[in-house]
Amino acid sequence: MPKITGAKVIVTSPGRNFVTLKIETDEGIYGLGDATLNGRELAVASYLTDHVIPCLIGRDAHRIEDVWQYLYKGAYWRRGPVTMSAIAAVDTALWDIKGKVAGLPVYQLLGGASREGVMVYGHANGKTIEETIDNALHYKSLGYKAIRLQSGVPGLNSTYGVSKDRYFYEPADADLPTENLWSTEKYLRSVPPLFEKAREALGWDVHLLHDVHHRLTPIEAGRLGKDLEPFRPFWMEDAVPAENQANFRLVRQHTTTPLAVGEIFNSIWDAKQLIEEQLIDYIRATVVHAGGITHLRRIASFADMHNVRTGCHGATDLSPVCMAAALHFDLSVPNFGIQEYMRHTPETDAVFPHAYSFEDGLMHPGDKPGLGVDLDEELAAKYEYKRAYLPVNRLEDGTMFHW
Repeated sequence: MPKITGAKVIVTSPGRNFVTLKIETDEGIYGLGDATLNGRELAVASYLTDHVIPCLIGRDAHRIEDVWQYLYKGAYWRRGPVTMSAIAAVDTALWDIKGKVAGLPVYQLLGGASREGVMVYGHANGKTIEETIDNALHYKSLGYKAIRLQSGVPGLNSTYGVSKDRYFYEPADADLPTENLWSTEKYLRSVPPLFEKAREALGWDVHLLHDVHHRLTPIEAGRLGKDLEPFRPFWMEDAVPAENQANFRLVRQHTTTPLAVGEIFNSIWDAKQLIEEQLIDYIRATVVHAGGITHLRRIASFADMHNVRTGCHGATDLSPVCMAAALHFDLSVPNFGIQEYMRHTPETDAVFPHAYSFEDGLMHPGDKPGLGVDLDEELAAKYEYKRAYLPVNRLEDGTMFHW
């Protein structure tokens, strides 16, 4: 059995910051795990280097479940995004090692493929509705079967989720947090016309999605969901903050628009009530922030019992290592729904060469042993860490608001 002989944390910033854990074994096989926590990257790097790696040396790399339980239950202070991202990095790297030892892609170790490919959605956005629709038509021409629509809000100087580039978007934009102004009233007036125009231009054979970014109260979210019902959105994402899971009861009472949430969740407990009461339709927890492949499979199995499907977060704050892990997970689970896919920059792809691919709206992780992703350490060393924060929001009267 392969024994863990060493591990190190690699921080690189080819356009944005990534934290990667590399675990090495006595058989000369290594595995990679993503440990990136957007805006708090060095906290996870320290957690791994100072507290986790010393506990891994000498352990059997094949005992993935036992290592997971050890790192989770062995720490008095459980859960939280820093701890769970660190555990995820270890877990993902061990799955990578197991696949390489077996000579199989990870999805085969998870029970094999449940589908031919993984449906993904792209991000169409613009400062105006017209720009967003033009961008969406471009994504449709590329073969996307699902497209997220985000448009600038008239009367606001900036809108989170709207990028300046057609393909690449990095919301962490400054050395200190940018402060933006927000108006819920102006936003609520802007979204229904966007979807009306989108259906006219794109037809009904393309799934349309929208992200609220946690900015509404439950009754406001219910109103927006009801307004969007005629346009049959695939989902309305992060309609309200989910710290209070019961918030979604009120949203559910007022709209049949499907609801998705969970990209900032870090354990099954964050989604327990939402799933048990069937208050959501899609759970968006990620491999890197929710404890790795091992724990995400547990969440998916629980969700499957309650007719909730997966819809994993897949923005550029997840490295190609995590993107690959998500695709192996997506391909295998029976209750897969959709996968977010934001393209990484050529610089990032060069640092993380990978086997996954996109064709006709679907992605596949590839059939290389393990995750099918590598890390060019020499190239990574050329991109030094740069502190970067996500923007924060205030209402027009100066009140601090949900980001």
